[in-house]
Amino acid sequence: MAPALHISIPNASVATPAEGKPYTVYHIVLQLPLRKHEIRKRYTDFTTLHTELQSQTGSPPPAPLPAKSWIRKTVNNDSLTEDRRQALEKYVKAILEDNDPKWRSSSAWRAFLNLPSGTSTLHSNGSLSPTSRRRGSAGITDPNDWLEAHRDLKSHINAARQQLKSRDSAQSAQNQHALSADAKASLVRAAANIEQLDSGLRSLTSKQGNEAGWGKRLGDGEIRRRRDLVGAARKEVEGLEAVLRSAAPARSNQTSAPSASAAAAPEAKADLFRGASKPSGRVLGGPLKETERTRELDNSGVLQLQQQVMREQDEDVMSLGKTVSRLKDMGIMINEELELQNEMLGILDQDVERHQGKLDVAKKRIGKIS
Repeated sequence: MAPALHISIPNASVATPAEGKPYTVYHIVLQLPLRKHEIRKRYTDFTTLHTELQSQTGSPPPAPLPAKSWIRKTVNNDSLTEDRRQALEKYVKAILEDNDPKWRSSSAWRAFLNLPSGTSTLHSNGSLSPTSRRRGSAGITDPNDWLEAHRDLKSHINAARQQLKSRDSAQSAQNQHALSADAKASLVRAAANIEQLDSGLRSLTSKQGNEAGWGKRLGDGEIRRRRDLVGAARKEVEGLEAVLRSAAPARSNQTSAPSASAAAAPEAKADLFRGASKPSGRVLGGPLKETERTRELDNSGVLQLQQQVMREQDEDVMSLGKTVSRLKDMGIMINEELELQNEMLGILDQDVERHQGKLDVAKKRIGKIS
């Protein structure tokens, strides 16, 4: 099952382009269980979305779009900006929480929020709704959509594999917990894609699918090939889930028990291909032996700890980015100084050549006198 999506517009700002007049942008925050993403849209983007939603669905969204003001401007009017921000937030939340999923299932809505094909949004009663009309209980029946979903599936599997590989080389238990949670989320998305792909193939070969003309788009050989792709992906996901359930080697225990970590590595690699039985008890997604920091935490506490670690990592990345920017500025200044020194050396070289010519003339004259 794909992760649920929550949306809000907490603030707005004024953008000043190099050419043109300043304008107001609204910060749209998309909140997932372990990640937060922000996009910025102008009021004209909302009006375009509103027009496309009506064109694609045949009916206006459940909440009205705030009217455009021809006299006042949001750039220099804070109260108008705040009123429009609240109205726009109510507008997008109404689309997200309405019982009818036709607006949030449209391509205009997904393109507006830059949503991937596997993202789901919430009904008003808390249940999940698919992002594509063709991805319902019958699965993905369109051949092109099926291939697109399969590419998404492979990307999720590759992401989980890389995250598990990074988990094994992590230097601390906190990083191992965070990478295990990311790998688990990727595997959950991959499993949801597998179910959609498998359901779509079953619909293509069913009696109702043949009567609807779905099965006529693909031959029997192509359907068998796609079934093999789904089966291979399912085995990969099961193997990666087995590796996820295995204990990641803790760096603090390597000196005291090197033989145990060395023995666990080949077993984890073997589990990737043969699978493993589901363990009993609570699974946090990290090492089986908990640390002092996570021992007293429940699942919610571990999730908060992971979010805190990710925020710290984001701050470190921002600090590193500032350092790199300063180094870049220093490199530009050094390059400019070197160019200036090269010009001065060129002038000096010309002066030396000029004086050398004068010395040669003086030597000839002295030779004639002597």
